[in-house]
This record gives sequence, C-alpha cells and structure tokens, in this order.
Amino acid sequence: MATPTVRPACPNFSSGPCAKRPGFSAAEAYKGAPFGRSHRADVGLNKIKESMALTREILKLPKDYLVAMVPASDTGAVEMCMWSLLGPRGVTVCHWESFGSGWMTD
Repeated sequence: MATPTVRPACPNFSSGPCAKRPGFSAAEAYKGAPFGRSHRADVGLNKIKESMALTREILKLPKDYLVAMVPASDTGAVEMCMWSLLGPRGVTVCHWESFGSGWMTD
C-alpha cells in the first residue's frame, strides 16, 4: 500500500476529542442547552420529539414510517432491527465479542 501524497491540513480527527471547525465557540454551540436535565424532563422530551420530527422531514419519510431514537450505539439499533425485521421466530445467531453475546441471548 502506498503512502498518500496529499495529507489534510489538520489531520486531528477521531471518534474522540478532535480539532474544532474554524470559528467554533463553545458558548455559542451550547447556548440554550439543557445541561443537567433528564431526558424525561419536558425540555428533554421536547428536544427528542423535535429531533425525530426533523429526521422525518429531512429524510422525507412516508407518514406511516416510524422514527425512533435509540440509546447507546450499534447495540440498541441492531436489537431494534432484529425485533422489527425478524419478529417472534427462532433465529441462529453467532457471536465473537461482547456486543454479539448480548444479541445472541436476547
């Protein structure tokens, strides 16, 4: 494999802390954010409902499609897909790591 000849001007990117876009301001980005509030509080529920409505609008989903927000990461999403797509029937599941182990026994 050849080393790339062109490199990004700022190669600091990852799933963790990374460089912010030019002009980023934490005060502006988090203005009005409901820090310290539960997702069960009215402000949290309203944010979730707004996000789901925007998702439906942006993706131009049909009215009879459901939009859901799943806590965590891939784990919850895969479990939702399995239950929605497979329904109540027996399936064969193999796993090689901890997340798959949870799906296998669910």
